[in-house]
Amino acid sequence: MAIDFTLEDDVVAYRDRIVAFVAEELIPLEQDTFRTGLTDDLRRDIQTKARARGLWAPQAAGEYGGGGYDYLQAATLLEAAGYSLLGPLALNCHAPDEGNIHLLTAVATPEQKERYLRPLIGGEWRSCFAMTEPPPGAGSDPAALQTTATRTDGGWVIAGEKTLITGADGAGFSIVMARTGDEAGAATMFLVDADNPGWVVTDHVRTIDSVAVGGHCRVLLDDVAVADDAVLGDVGRAFANAQVRLVPARLTHCMRWLGAAQRAHDIALDRANNRSLFGEPLVHHGMAQQLIADNEIDLAAARALLWHATWQYTTGAKGTEQSSRAKVFVSEATFRIVDRAVQLAGGMGTTDELVIGRIFADIRAFRIYDGASEVHRMSIAKRAARRMAEQQH
Repeated sequence: MAIDFTLEDDVVAYRDRIVAFVAEELIPLEQDTFRTGLTDDLRRDIQTKARARGLWAPQAAGEYGGGGYDYLQAATLLEAAGYSLLGPLALNCHAPDEGNIHLLTAVATPEQKERYLRPLIGGEWRSCFAMTEPPPGAGSDPAALQTTATRTDGGWVIAGEKTLITGADGAGFSIVMARTGDEAGAATMFLVDADNPGWVVTDHVRTIDSVAVGGHCRVLLDDVAVADDAVLGDVGRAFANAQVRLVPARLTHCMRWLGAAQRAHDIALDRANNRSLFGEPLVHHGMAQQLIADNEIDLAAARALLWHATWQYTTGAKGTEQSSRAKVFVSEATFRIVDRAVQLAGGMGTTDELVIGRIFADIRAFRIYDGASEVHRMSIAKRAARRMAEQQH
């Protein structure tokens, strides 16, 4: 059995260029950005700088302008980008665009790829993914979808309400999930342009995180009229297509947040090395050493599980269960890492000035989106029980 974690030379070179770019161009911008917030002007500025260095959408298809790296190679590159909260945005490998890029690459028609995918990879506009709804609508249970799409002559009319739609304010288009039948699972994805008069971004939901350009928005779909060519994938196949998006999106979330957790740990470790407390460096105190050691263990374990799950997906596994395991462990491990970093850094660890506090606020939601930990655990347990039952018969 061959086990080889050696990185290809071109991947190492690309990663090192990302590391240098993050240190030289992005980290100096963080404090001003934390004060003023993320804007599309900033997005365009840092993306221009990234492209000038030949760094761009490493995980996206090369034929449409991306870097063309597979997801196992991208694991290293996206982690390096995630070392700054601005990194994924600069390299156009941020959520939700990264997941939408993969979905469009997999299921869009050639015409849809030219109209939506190519400019999305090119950074000409942003996108959003509109599934989550206010109660009793879809959230952790996508089957609770309330938004409807009704056939008309030559098209559809979509009606409903969405909430917590990341990046909706200022996005060029959205991928909208809507029910297209009364039976369970009868749902379809639609491409909706933001200038459609029925697409109305009403307001921003105030959340503890702040790393999404365009916020997390409430959206009203007020009889949105679209043509038949707005259907993404086959009619009635929305949930199957969502799985096409969700598996790599879970993994790339893990990659980016692992980079952020490494950053928080590095900042806290540097502070522990250089801050004296009770007559000796903080790093010499046993309780500080436990925080540091536990972080080192969680970082190594999270990276190993992520790489293994990504390898399985890259080599042909469907990846549903593997990505669920990785998503639960990495989301919870990275939160523990950043939480310990806050504790190790003391009062300054709670601040934006030391960056750890900002990472802490932003990373908390990772345990909820793209499947809450509890939902993934339910799915993992059911699969384990089913395998046992099959072995007994």
